[in-house]
Amino acid sequence: MITILCSGSRGDIQPYIALAQQLKAMHKDVRITAGKSFEEFVRGYGIDFYPLSVDYQTANIDPRMLKQAQNSDNPLKMLLTFSKMKKYARYMTGEMAAACEGSEVVVYHPGCTIGYFMAEKLGIPSVMASPFPIHMTKEVASVIAYGRYPLPNKFTYTLLQNMLWMASKIGVEGLLEHKCRCPFELVDARHPSVISCSNFIFPRPTDWNEHIHQTGYWFVEEPETYTPPAELTEFINAGEPPIYFGFGSVFDSSEQEHFVQIITEALRYTSKRGILCGMGELSPLPTHLFTIQNVSHSWLFPRMAAVCHHGGAGTAAAGFRAGIPSIIIPFSNDQYAWAHRAHDIGVGSKPIPKKKLTVDLLIAAIGDALDPLVIENAKVLANHIAGENGAGDCAKVIASLS
Repeated sequence: MITILCSGSRGDIQPYIALAQQLKAMHKDVRITAGKSFEEFVRGYGIDFYPLSVDYQTANIDPRMLKQAQNSDNPLKMLLTFSKMKKYARYMTGEMAAACEGSEVVVYHPGCTIGYFMAEKLGIPSVMASPFPIHMTKEVASVIAYGRYPLPNKFTYTLLQNMLWMASKIGVEGLLEHKCRCPFELVDARHPSVISCSNFIFPRPTDWNEHIHQTGYWFVEEPETYTPPAELTEFINAGEPPIYFGFGSVFDSSEQEHFVQIITEALRYTSKRGILCGMGELSPLPTHLFTIQNVSHSWLFPRMAAVCHHGGAGTAAAGFRAGIPSIIIPFSNDQYAWAHRAHDIGVGSKPIPKKKLTVDLLIAAIGDALDPLVIENAKVLANHIAGENGAGDCAKVIASLS
């Protein structure tokens, strides 16, 4: 059995489903361990599931603390927020350790480092599977600093790694009853690392350990053809391709009116249509807007003129894969990196931090994103990404250890 330890939101867990799908296709027994609220989601893809009785949705975490985490827009705030949240990792550490029993290989998210230590205890290999580049390099800043802070590159990885290690260290050391070393750079043939990132977004650094594998994004294979609501299809077909607007789980309903007003005005000025996703019930809406609570990104994005979102790693990857321009309004953490990178490689507009969003800036961003050169660059990037096999290649690394 290959056990995959995950944490975070639905979007955080989805790339690990892609890994599990590829492992299952190789006839490997594999299961995902995550909070019980994700059981239906994971099993919906035919993947075995080991539920944790507690997760961040059911642990009664102070909502204000979660909001702080979602809006930490500089490294100091991030470190302070993660320090406050680390006690909640204790709730899950013991159950994650139990999930490792009977495994041949343990694969773990950087926020679930108990996977490394349990594998050592059980005498089996482990694989760190990260949804973003995490290992130290001199060549590019980490995802919490890229495009934002003129700090030495390696120091930015120290910040990133310490932040993630802080979140799980207290639970790990409490369970094992001894001091532990951060495992993120302990990479070798028995403890390889796999990264979900396209080499056409952030090329694999040349100074990385040979056992760090980055060969592309981990995209889920949908189990069946997605059937969209008829009203959505009718709206899309009624005119030129619209622009998608969605801000994932970081969107706060208290900001609904503010965001919708800005989006509505910007679209009216630019004579564009828009689809609003996950922003709650909205009525009445002008005819150039359509609202929906959930939709398949893989189905919808290729039908859009551009995608405007918060810059979550998974949403950004879906936009890049679709071959359309990105307009990224980062809220916190690594979202700034994907926003700046999209602009730097010519497939998106200049980032607009959430706190600075205005009608005028969004109008300008729409104009920049729909520039013919940006549109062409986005198509070229999508062709490159289509040639990668990130989930398949990384699954082979994992399977070779079992």
